[in-house]
Amino acid sequence: MKARIIQCLALVALVCAAAAVCGCTGTNDPGAQVEDKVAWNLTLTDGTQEKVLTFDEVKALPAWEGYGYAVSTVGIKYGPYTVKGVPLTTLFEQIGGFETGDQVGISAPDGYYWVFDDEQVAGKGFVTFDEDLKEKTSPDLTLVLAYEFNGTAVPEGDGGPLRIVVGTDDPGTITEGSAWVKWVDTIEVERS
Repeated sequence: MKARIIQCLALVALVCAAAAVCGCTGTNDPGAQVEDKVAWNLTLTDGTQEKVLTFDEVKALPAWEGYGYAVSTVGIKYGPYTVKGVPLTTLFEQIGGFETGDQVGISAPDGYYWVFDDEQVAGKGFVTFDEDLKEKTSPDLTLVLAYEFNGTAVPEGDGGPLRIVVGTDDPGTITEGSAWVKWVDTIEVERS
């Protein structure tokens, strides 16, 4: 009897191993990678109401796609990236919108905090540069809560899973990187 139980367990282990090797336990695409669930929440608030979205709920909102290219305060360029994320204005709809005179504070768990005024939320009032870091006339800009760079998740080392990007349709437009808040966990609208 004991030998029979051992044979059955060995057979079950063999079948499970074969199923895993053959791809029977995952996707039908052998080249596809299984994404891990991202355990990250985003808090949206305006001081009177609060809404918490999971990472998956953020990704389910209407997406913006374009480019992001930044320069640090010491002149190091980051990008250009193809960017996918959610416009801040779309996120504001979750807590009653955003009006002229309002401001928004973006914060991260490391204590970094950045404030955008209503002009910047509308894509105006930013200094922009060409690839030689010469100031240039600003094209249309969009503040985006990015979750993808170059078709993959924003790496943690680059500020993922959620990072602010000053986005554009022009891959050669560079913006100041100090506004690109990393590891965003709270967006707070301050009503005028």
